Amino acid sequence: MTSSKYLVLAGVTVCAAAGDSLLSRGMREVGNISFHHLPSIIVAILNPWVALGIIFLLGFFASYMTALSWADLTYVLPATSLGCVLLALIARFVLHEQISVTRWLGIVLISAGVGFVTRGPELTHDPSRKTISPASTQALAARQK
Repeated sequence: MTSSKYLVLAGVTVCAAAGDSLLSRGMREVGNISFHHLPSIIVAILNPWVALGIIFLLGFFASYMTALSWADLTYVLPATSLGCVLLALIARFVLHEQISVTRWLGIVLISAGVGFVTRGPELTHDPSRKTISPASTQALAARQK
């Protein structure tokens, strides 16, 4: 696996943990919202912490799509599960949440599972999988103009 692929997986991990943490921070300020009260949702989205969390989650989504373009879901999802460790550390030391021993044990088990998954191939052979070359992407973009 190339260093750029490691960076994409790191982007997925960091953006997801940061986005979720920022959403949690913002929603603590906003309080309860309801789908039956649309203005409360708009107020929540306008909270700076929530808005920043949404931006990070958009970064997560873009990185995740990129990773899925070159690797199987069964490789990408576990490989990015180290975000659970990062998220737990942020929750404990930044958001000051109490994390039980059982949750820490679960995080350790997830991390061990990641070690098993990353030892396998990132992509299994799938003849139906479409690959788009940079040249065909440029040609498609030129036709759309």
